[in-house]
Amino acid sequence: MNTNVLNTDLNGKVAVVTGAGGVLCSYFAKVLARAGAKVALLDLNEKAAEQYAAEITTEGGIAKAYACNVLNKEICENVAQKVLSELGPCDILINGAGGNNPKATTDKEYFELGDIDADTKSFFDLDADGVGFVFNLNFLGTLLTTQVFAKDMVGKENATIINISSMNSYKPLTKIPAYSAAKAAISNFTQFMAVHFSDVGLRVNAIAPGFFSTNQNKALLYNEDGSYTPRSEKIIGHTPLGRFGVPEDLTGTLLFLSDETYSKFVTGVIIPVDGGFSAYSGV
Repeated sequence: MNTNVLNTDLNGKVAVVTGAGGVLCSYFAKVLARAGAKVALLDLNEKAAEQYAAEITTEGGIAKAYACNVLNKEICENVAQKVLSELGPCDILINGAGGNNPKATTDKEYFELGDIDADTKSFFDLDADGVGFVFNLNFLGTLLTTQVFAKDMVGKENATIINISSMNSYKPLTKIPAYSAAKAAISNFTQFMAVHFSDVGLRVNAIAPGFFSTNQNKALLYNEDGSYTPRSEKIIGHTPLGRFGVPEDLTGTLLFLSDETYSKFVTGVIIPVDGGFSAYSGV
């Protein structure tokens, strides 16, 4: 296995990745393993995590999958004990578990008179439980896993936490208010933790991906004939580089933040990887 990804050497490090059954976070796990880290892949979907762990092992890396519900602290603590005994204490924590829920999404981008009584899900129809689930999954899930795994990281040299924020933490996207608010909370929480843990050598940063095309969202971004959906047209029109991101576009930022050789004096930052979306005003 190539353990010198972009001249990054993470041999001897243990990386814990939550949400590792998903497209982007499984890719993060593979990149870290290729750089030499032993990787724990955590996901509610254990089979998906096992599949990606097996792919890493086939490449020659060291990886183990663990079923984990990031909203259950007791489960997280049990998983942390297994990771500690099987791989060692955590050096790199990637808080990637998150997502949205249809109950926390409006049907239309703009509210119109008459929508209250119409057969459409407007702002006034957003489900409190759905909104709470989205916020908890993204924010509380990050807080709980950090509480559990960071206990072995405080006071340790070159330990680092990387949270996964989003472009909509800067500017809320239409239709998904709960997800946007939750990711804004992640960015704010990242800065809080960076200050809070600064005296014990624990760096905390975040990556804010822009719009990425994955198997999970293809139906939202592309029509059956492969053309862009109207929402995709808006996205691309506001992305100066003129395309969606792919997982490989996150490699450099991930390794930069993971390797103290390059980022030892970097903490409390949220780095956009968005093709220029956040820089463009629309005119």
